Amino acid sequence: MSKNTFALLGALLISIFTPGANAQTLTLKDAVQSALNNYGTVRAKANYVKASQANVLETKREYLPDLNISAQHDYGTINGINGPVYGYKGGATAASGPPMATQNWSAAFGALYLTDVNWDFFQFGRAKEKIKVAQTVLSRDQEDLNQERFQQSIRVSAAYLGLLAAQRLVITQQRNLERAQALMNVVVARVKSQLNPGVDSSLALAEVSNARIALTNAREFQQEQANQLAIYMGVPPADFVLDSLFIARIPTALNTAPATAMNEHPLLKYYQQRINVSNEQAKYLKTFNYPTFSLFGVLQDRGSGFDYNYGTQFPDAYTGNYLKGVSFSRGNYLIGVGMVWNLTSPLRVHQQVVSQKWISEGLKEEYGLINQQLQAQLVLSDTRIKNSLDNYQEAPIQVKAASDAYLQKSVLYKNGLATIVDLTTALFTLNRAETDRDIANNNVWQALLFKAAASGDFGLFFNEF
Repeated sequence: MSKNTFALLGALLISIFTPGANAQTLTLKDAVQSALNNYGTVRAKANYVKASQANVLETKREYLPDLNISAQHDYGTINGINGPVYGYKGGATAASGPPMATQNWSAAFGALYLTDVNWDFFQFGRAKEKIKVAQTVLSRDQEDLNQERFQQSIRVSAAYLGLLAAQRLVITQQRNLERAQALMNVVVARVKSQLNPGVDSSLALAEVSNARIALTNAREFQQEQANQLAIYMGVPPADFVLDSLFIARIPTALNTAPATAMNEHPLLKYYQQRINVSNEQAKYLKTFNYPTFSLFGVLQDRGSGFDYNYGTQFPDAYTGNYLKGVSFSRGNYLIGVGMVWNLTSPLRVHQQVVSQKWISEGLKEEYGLINQQLQAQLVLSDTRIKNSLDNYQEAPIQVKAASDAYLQKSVLYKNGLATIVDLTTALFTLNRAETDRDIANNNVWQALLFKAAASGDFGLFFNEF
């Protein structure tokens, strides 16, 4: 029997004996897609991208001029007094009335209607740099989403392969238990016939008990792997029926070079965007060294219940009529160009720029570290592929030899030519060989997945399905 035929039969046995074989099969592509749609961090970072997109639009609209309208109706006195005053932190009120000889409590209605426009039309590129910062933040968040989707694809693929290996181990341990029980039946029969000592039945019973424990542990491990896969997929835990046919072959892309350069790795692109954001922020901070030029205009109208001649000679020249007090009475307009330049800003801005540049240097060091780690993992991936292929080729040889040895010892024992120790040793060796075969088959795919993760080209692995 050839190696390929043996592997195919193994896959068919899995399909036959896996519980729930008639249930809908969960393919790896479906598992990855479910993870990308449901996993919390992927969904969260997708929302962060939408927030950054909105921030870019808002930043572009900040260059629009400010256009304010206001209206107020007031009632109060207008006593004035000669003397200076400074409205510290807004602590002042406006009362446009003549100085009177004594305090009086004459009051009337008044109104102010105001429209003003202010446009910082030239800031030495400050608005443009702020837009660039917002756009770079958007690019960073988009790359963060891309690298999270990439890593989640790797994680769920590894969990899928892990569960597949766990399911195969359960089948192997179930077969081992069946062999141990068959062995015990033979031993008990020979002991009852007084062909073998009674201790043989005790050893056989111990092997059965050990096989049951191994099966229980394998089932527990399978449940742990199923729960991990469910978490990565963002779905409730379930008894997943996986696509096991592909495990019967080895991948075709084991020696294929990655389709993307290392600097296109999703993780490196994210770290590069972090550097770009910091650099743009440094450029934006530099614009605060320069003045701001503004255009402004004001259109104003006022109403008052006090007549034009109200004062010491005509203290009764006012009315308490509301409509007369709030009606349009006097209007003014004003347009102009202004410049504001805080001459001490460069002293502060210089240190802010220096601080931001050091942050950029720190981010570059982090980029270099990640790049170094990925390069080392890429080299290691080739070694893992070679070793996994060697084990894959050796595993069937080990299983064939262990099967022959167990069959031989079983026949010899039945004819009284071997001891129970020889037989149980052969049983243990066969179980170990089958376990190694299950792991070896899975490790070839795990090695390819490791290469895809290190190179940033998930298609190396995903295109095999």
